[in-house]
Amino acid sequence: MMTADTHRTIETVWKIEAPRLIAGLARMLRDVGQAEDLAQEALVVALERWPTDGVPDNPGAWLMTTAKRRAIDQLRHNRMRDDKQAALEYELETEAMAHAPDHADALDDDIGDDLLRLIFTACHPALTRDMQVALTLRMLGGLTTPEIARAFLVPEPTVAQRIVRAKRTLAEKRVPFEVPRGEDLAPRLAAVLEVIYLIFNEGYTATAGEDWARPALCEEAMRLGRVLAGLAPREPEVHGLVALMEIQASRLHARTAADGTPILLLDQDRSRWDRLLIRRGLASLERAEQLDGADGNYALQAAIAACHVRALHAKNTDWVRIASLYARLAKVAPSPVVELNRAVAVSMAEGPEAGLQLVDALQKERALAGYHLLPSVRGDLLFKLGRLDEARSEFERAATLTGNARESELLRQRAAACTDQ
Repeated sequence: MMTADTHRTIETVWKIEAPRLIAGLARMLRDVGQAEDLAQEALVVALERWPTDGVPDNPGAWLMTTAKRRAIDQLRHNRMRDDKQAALEYELETEAMAHAPDHADALDDDIGDDLLRLIFTACHPALTRDMQVALTLRMLGGLTTPEIARAFLVPEPTVAQRIVRAKRTLAEKRVPFEVPRGEDLAPRLAAVLEVIYLIFNEGYTATAGEDWARPALCEEAMRLGRVLAGLAPREPEVHGLVALMEIQASRLHARTAADGTPILLLDQDRSRWDRLLIRRGLASLERAEQLDGADGNYALQAAIAACHVRALHAKNTDWVRIASLYARLAKVAPSPVVELNRAVAVSMAEGPEAGLQLVDALQKERALAGYHLLPSVRGDLLFKLGRLDEARSEFERAATLTGNARESELLRQRAAACTDQ
């Protein structure tokens, strides 16, 4: 019978080794879906044997060897080409279970390149964004289907279907297991970063459910970002994204009260901000800037976040610089959301009337039609200007647009405060 300690050990080993295992198998088989299936089978064997036999000295090597044996059995069953089968058998024999002292080194020979290939494959443009997120969390995060479903508040069968469809699509389209080169690299890297940041944002401010934040998703996104930064150390936007996530995550513990009630940025106890994450984030931002990436999308957002964490008190925030950075960001990555954020910064630097003019200019933007932060920001500015009836109406509308219960309650409280004045 499995002890709790053994079960925790297996879970930990799997989270660490799953990406390496799948990446190594995918390199051999050139089939990510098949590699993931074989890795899962190796995990099942570990769950059966380790509780009685004990956890091996080199669990990663044990899982890899077990998976390779399964691969050979499958190749024999499918009567695949003899040369491919022979190559796998030879590799298995030469790497021989954890008895050789340099076994782990053999496994690590190509692991960096393999992981990079796996990241780009999981975020391939042939897949929908939902598929990319599910596959990335499954293959690179080591999360189970139930864990992913809980994180995004969707039914388990939905997540399972996304993963199955993703693997089938990759197989049907014969997507190569490789890192894109030349002119294909930039857009593909941008897609990878977008997926990682989407995961982070869903953790930082949940789009639905009872909790305002889900820190576990933030932690997973940061881990993926750090892995990518290690694999692509010369890419400034990778460091920019890591900087942005770590600086934002430094405020997580201060963003909610003990009962889960949201606490807005200017009201947060800054002594609760994580100074270690701040230092790491600022170091990553400096690295991005050293690589001539200061005007990158994520580096600019990280620079904006840095303005907040560098201010010991809310009143010391350099809103003029923040507004200037948003103006630069609007040129690099133009969007109505960026303009809305710039309007907030302008309101703090020049007064609510100046901000309201910018917000009102966004009222007809179709992309913001159902975006709850537009009426939320407008309500805040109207409140500051003493236009309380209008402010209340905006807060009430914002409350109906958000899918997050905590945020909706906060907005309703702000609407009620307009009546109490």
